[in-house]
Amino acid sequence: MSDFHYGRLAWLSFHPKRPWILTSLHNGVIQLWDYRMCTLIDKFDEHDGPVRGIDFHKQQPLFVSGGDDYKIKVWNYKLRRCLFTLLGHLDYIRTTFFHHEYPWILSASDDQTIRVWNWQSRTCVCVLTGHNHYVMCAQFHPSEDLVVSASLDQTVRVWDISGLRKKNLSPGAVESEVRGITGVDLFGTTDAVVKHVLEGHDRGVNWAAFHPTMPLIVSGADDRQVKIWRMNG
Repeated sequence: MSDFHYGRLAWLSFHPKRPWILTSLHNGVIQLWDYRMCTLIDKFDEHDGPVRGIDFHKQQPLFVSGGDDYKIKVWNYKLRRCLFTLLGHLDYIRTTFFHHEYPWILSASDDQTIRVWNWQSRTCVCVLTGHNHYVMCAQFHPSEDLVVSASLDQTVRVWDISGLRKKNLSPGAVESEVRGITGVDLFGTTDAVVKHVLEGHDRGVNWAAFHPTMPLIVSGADDRQVKIWRMNG
């Protein structure tokens, strides 16, 4: 990467089909590269400060970005512009990821929360709270209704979001405005609950990810350890 990007790199994302890569820089610029030709295709410059999270959509000509300006932006690279901005986080945004199937974006922030956004309705549909330090990353499970998150509070958390899917993606779903930002509706039903709290790291955890097919989680922390966790049930 150092052969063809300019500036201090914060994050990157491969396109699922084309020989493209997105790079985000600490100066707020996002660059789109053809990595076979090592040529710059386009650049996008609307964030104020470092952009720490970017992700291509798997089917649509979209990518999402999250920055130190507390903003999440959804871009159309064919139209070469930002479509809209999602506001709600109160501190730096560390990661942003599209769901592989649902019209959702998952964001993790230094405000100690994880948010799920519906990018079609452009609303926040759930806020996951429980970490008591910066949330360094959060990712969807590749096939199940789960989220994994890593925090400087030294824990990895696994969240069950099956309630969120049932309410937001079923006929007659309750509108997000009725539930409010906590993810609890008028009847007291919770859309997202903590399923596991994984403790064992002695320093802040910077990364956690699901195995694509096996019931495993990998995490890496400032204690210089990489841990493999097995999910039981």
